[in-house]
Amino acid sequence: MSQESRFLTLLRLLANDPAAQGLMDDVAILPVGDTRLILTSDTMVEGVHYLPTDPPADIGWKLAAVNLSDLAAKGARPVGCLLNYALSGDEDWDAAFIAGLGEALDRHAMPLLGGDTVAMPPASARSYSLTAIGEATGPIPTRKGAQPGDILYVTGPVGDAGIGLDLARADAAASGPLVDAYRRPRPRLAEGALLAPHASAMMDLSDGLLIDTQRMGQASGVAIIIDHIPLSPALEKARGASTAVQIAAARAGDDYELLFTMPRGLAPPVRAIPVGRVSAGAGLTLMIDGAIVPLPDRLGWEHG
Repeated sequence: MSQESRFLTLLRLLANDPAAQGLMDDVAILPVGDTRLILTSDTMVEGVHYLPTDPPADIGWKLAAVNLSDLAAKGARPVGCLLNYALSGDEDWDAAFIAGLGEALDRHAMPLLGGDTVAMPPASARSYSLTAIGEATGPIPTRKGAQPGDILYVTGPVGDAGIGLDLARADAAASGPLVDAYRRPRPRLAEGALLAPHASAMMDLSDGLLIDTQRMGQASGVAIIIDHIPLSPALEKARGASTAVQIAAARAGDDYELLFTMPRGLAPPVRAIPVGRVSAGAGLTLMIDGAIVPLPDRLGWEHG
């Protein structure tokens, strides 16, 4: 069990309101009058979630995008957000960050409602948090609903952001679709809204296809077999499509595609790629080219 998992076990003793969902999902679901608010919060720390050499505008964009992705996984409409910001000591840097953040907020109609600013000790890593608020008017899919016989889908290829991170780490001036996938992910809000009434379970791919599928299976109490790892043409051109490349793509985080299940025989209302199937039992199985492949020791991103 990771340090993060042990800490979440302690937090669940406090998070006993039904809205918290036992901290088994990425969001809280809070009934307010006749509506339900979707609440989510994400933090980005320099050297952990982004590179110190990443452009500040892209960091601002990404902070909004990762929160919006959580709303997308619930089919929610953005209502607003709160920003907690650690001043950098560089006014130009801060202005560029806010420009990128504002671009993402404007594009996805999520107004900034408030927050907090702090000054960090000299030489500290920068840290930023955003709390996003959404509204759900229809069914809200969670991780728990996958059923034996369902088909597992993703809304796009996986692994691009992982390669993009490698490229940006090697050269801060790197560019192209893989670097864009890492620095400027696209939250699937429109897809989430269309999928929410039909998906039996849904979440976003933030930590990697393997680990997030395992989490969905555990929450739903089912076994899941992944039998296809979709790669983009850009990734295949850069790295090929060997078994090792496919496993690396399935472990990479930051994809922010939607991972969802639907009953066999129902066609998703959005463009989606079937990547596996759900069965009775427990555990995660990986198949590549029709053969079972041992799972890697680390399935994806975890803190500690």
